[in-house]
Amino acid sequence: MSNIQIERNGVGNAIARVWLNRPELRNAFNDATIAELTHAFHTLGADASVRVIVLGGHGKAFSAGGDLNWMRAMADYTWGENHADAGRLAELFRAIAHCPAPVIARVQGDAYGGGVGLTAAADIAVASSNAGFCLSEVKLGLVPATISPYVIRAIGERAARRYFTTAERFDAARAQQIGLVHEVTTPEALDDTVNAIANAIVANGPQAVRASKQLVADVAGVPNTPELRDQTARLIADVRASDEGKAGLQAFLNKTTPPWQSA
Repeated sequence: MSNIQIERNGVGNAIARVWLNRPELRNAFNDATIAELTHAFHTLGADASVRVIVLGGHGKAFSAGGDLNWMRAMADYTWGENHADAGRLAELFRAIAHCPAPVIARVQGDAYGGGVGLTAAADIAVASSNAGFCLSEVKLGLVPATISPYVIRAIGERAARRYFTTAERFDAARAQQIGLVHEVTTPEALDDTVNAIANAIVANGPQAVRASKQLVADVAGVPNTPELRDQTARLIADVRASDEGKAGLQAFLNKTTPPWQSA
């Protein structure tokens, strides 16, 4: 892959790191980058040995959004070509948001347009204090359509109404205030903070972590009906009866190390 870089590290290579690797272009998207990222998240998510994925960018920017040459080519697309192209971008954000393994966005610099989408699609986002954010699409006469489900879910409808229409740039502190990022650190502490969160995830039962991510997707915004209560009761019964659930409970009761920490 020429536009991204993938690394594996941590105990058992449980931590996968996906790097946007076009620093000279501020990690802007083009069709090849979108295809490589989508493939990476589908592949890593299907690998049970991957316990957490960190998404970052090499260079000064996390991602500046769309590559200018890619956007120039779009100017000559037919409606059908634009629809297919936008569909591939929408699939990228879905692949991140619905990846079975938790995803941490490591935002070390500016995140514009689709870069905000990557941040919002991740489960956890950590930003350097010098990072900047902008939903810049309307400046180009465009709209943040494919990223909108994830950004609105992260920042809420009220903030989205403002930043979708003003294209104002806002800093990391504001991003945390409106819910786009969870943590803001100094540039020097960014990797330590990301690694601490990744290691906290790896310390937990791997099947339970994946089930818990799916649980949020299944339960968020759903009325608390008898059917939902039965669904959640069935889930905990399944987990308690699983090998991992039994091993984890026994380790807790016996004050021993659970098998996923000693592997």
